[in-house]
Amino acid sequence: MKKLIILAIGLAMACNSSQTTVSDGDKNAVAKPTSTPEPFAETITESELKEHLYTYASDEYEGRETGKPGQKKAVEYLKAQYEKMGIPAAQADGNYFQTVPLQVSQLPAGSLSIDGKEYPLGEDFLTFSKAEGTFDNIIYVGYGIEEGDYSDYKNIDVKDKVILVKSGEPIAANGNYLLSGSSEKSIWSNMSESLGKRLELATSKGAKGILYYDETNFARFKSRFEWMKTNESGRMELAKDDSDEFFNFLIDAKLAKAILPSIVSDNKPKNLAKKLIVNVKSENGDIESENVVAILKGSEKPNEYLVISSHLDHIGITADGEINNGADDDGSGTVALLEIAQAFKKAADAGQGPKRSIVFLHVTGEEKGLLGSQYYTDVDPIYPLENTVANLNIDMIGRIDPERDGDRNYIYLIGSDKLSTDLHELSEEVNDKYTNIELDYTYNDENDPNRFYYRSDHYNFAKNNIPIIFYFNGTHADYHKPGDTPDKINYDLLENRTRLVFYTAWEVANRNKRLVVDKAAE
Repeated sequence: MKKLIILAIGLAMACNSSQTTVSDGDKNAVAKPTSTPEPFAETITESELKEHLYTYASDEYEGRETGKPGQKKAVEYLKAQYEKMGIPAAQADGNYFQTVPLQVSQLPAGSLSIDGKEYPLGEDFLTFSKAEGTFDNIIYVGYGIEEGDYSDYKNIDVKDKVILVKSGEPIAANGNYLLSGSSEKSIWSNMSESLGKRLELATSKGAKGILYYDETNFARFKSRFEWMKTNESGRMELAKDDSDEFFNFLIDAKLAKAILPSIVSDNKPKNLAKKLIVNVKSENGDIESENVVAILKGSEKPNEYLVISSHLDHIGITADGEINNGADDDGSGTVALLEIAQAFKKAADAGQGPKRSIVFLHVTGEEKGLLGSQYYTDVDPIYPLENTVANLNIDMIGRIDPERDGDRNYIYLIGSDKLSTDLHELSEEVNDKYTNIELDYTYNDENDPNRFYYRSDHYNFAKNNIPIIFYFNGTHADYHKPGDTPDKINYDLLENRTRLVFYTAWEVANRNKRLVVDKAAE
């Protein structure tokens, strides 16, 4: 079989060696490299995907929980595969493992007081990290927004201060939202992003901490706090020096109004003469984990990078000893990435290497909060983000969503049009040309209550204005349960979907012009 594949590749090269490329002026057209990608895509097979997955999602790997022995076995397996394929490590020292230092902060305990009145943690305020300090006043900054000509921080110095902020955004006299100038809310009202943006802004202003009043979502965070307390579960996060750490407290209406009774109607920033004492303690435990990163250098544009990613971890073993094998989540994405890497390496060995460099990124800690991809983008991007043209992220592509109607040969695409029209159009053209899978955009809706766009590793690239596509089959009854096993994978669909990602990557890597980011976020 392998001899037939090699023969097919040789014939394809001979038949297509005179094919021309797209002119530089036609930047939006699908690239036409000197060889067709089909013979290389055909090396992605059900049998090889299945062989990988029955190993990678076996009981031996103990559910691949971040930092646990099973996860260590997983990264060694991935390293061995790249060594076998002859694809080098991405790091200059030749190490396939990008160390990701993590820590588990145990659920904290303590209280805060306002003008001598004490409020216990877990009742009227929530936090998941330790914090201590005494402050003579609190600075109210309304919505805590700064965008364009609008700023709640105008003429206010918050350096080393604690600020009080409320959710929402300003509304003009005509009833429209001030920032958008219409009835449409801005990103500052987006539940998945608004708090992060406020924290980033407050930190940049030098604030010491934030008291954030969000009555709508306080109950959701409190439920999570109670679950962690009941299950004695700590929170895993990237390790950091917390000697002078910014703190973030979520507060309810009772505490918010104790600080500022008129907070609901009052939008005017002001200095509040309220003495705040914070006494919240927690213990941290260190964990070391790893991303696995390999690269094929580009033949013409080696300093431009396409990142193809999947997460290597899963959720481990249940309290009663059952193994969560994670065959679909994300064993399917992991083995797909291995097969895509193999296909590109075969092309390179045949003299048809990609024009741009391709980074094969297996990230750790996705199940703990997208930590491995966060480390890659926010702390140690091995290759510059400004030179990263796109991220294609694969997370669960081996099953069928039981809630979905229609052809079984489908895939959910999320995010393809969020930042780059080029990428979305290329993706559609590639599918029409090569695979004819039904592309389902159900979860691409901005109002999708599942918020899948924010829940896998592509998001850490997207937040940096790098165009992304998230490939996803949807959830099912075995999601995050011991029933997610290799025997339930639809290997014909896994093959088709993997080939779709390969073809898309081929075109992104070989087009003459890099993808245009025409919808960059502020």
